[in-house]
Amino acid sequence: MSKQVFTVGQVLTAAEMTTLQANDYNQTVSAKVASYVLVAADAGTRITMSNASATTVTVNTALFTAGDTLTITNIGVGVCTILAGTATVSTAGSLALNQYDSGTLYFTSTGVAIWNGANPGDITGVTAGTGLSGGGTSGTVSLAIDTAVTADLTTAQTLTNKTLTTPVINSPKISSVYTAKTSSYTFASGDEGNLFSMNNAATQQFNIPTDATFSCAVGTEINVFWITGAGQPTVGAVTPGTTTVISTGATSATPKLRVANSGATCKKLAANSWIVFGDLA
Repeated sequence: MSKQVFTVGQVLTAAEMTTLQANDYNQTVSAKVASYVLVAADAGTRITMSNASATTVTVNTALFTAGDTLTITNIGVGVCTILAGTATVSTAGSLALNQYDSGTLYFTSTGVAIWNGANPGDITGVTAGTGLSGGGTSGTVSLAIDTAVTADLTTAQTLTNKTLTTPVINSPKISSVYTAKTSSYTFASGDEGNLFSMNNAATQQFNIPTDATFSCAVGTEINVFWITGAGQPTVGAVTPGTTTVISTGATSATPKLRVANSGATCKKLAANSWIVFGDLA
């Protein structure tokens, strides 16, 4: 029942006392289906809001006294918002009630109220979808990448039947950067997959160093060609006793590029072992 006003000397009947006692256990409920402005008779009662769309409950001054309380429950799908009209309404949380949320207005004076809203939000669980693990329905939950299903940036993984779009492969390098040389040149780290030309009046050599100097991955390729100049370029090892070079050239370990504009590929077969193939002499 709503808050009652009694006069001096008034005698309460047993029925009235029973009704007052019942209010402690079963509040008078006022069901609303649209936005509502509180009235004085709402003190001590429960207001329910039920609407598929958003609604408001407006709180004005000069209706309630200090110590008055009333409960508001939203049973509708639409969010119900407690709206300060001419009164002041303060809260440490949210003034919005999602479906099945309840809260209490406590008046500290006729024009000031504190809203204690039970608004836990509308997320009832977090489910880990494909490629994720973790989740939960209570407490603090977390999600992680399931590396058995999803590729990430840090875990070593084997990809099967995957299409890579514009991939960047670091080892072995397959991108080609062209550099013109005019004197003998020894390959170094960063040359993997690149292209080099030679132009000199005298013979110059593309040198393959030992793994101790340049330890690139097996399968690495480096391309060379003779662009112009009278000097016929060769390819060979810096340290023949350590690094093995084979080819179809007249001298297998130090093949020559056949004519100007001829090219060849140097490919690493194993540790300190290379093959040179192309337009050789």
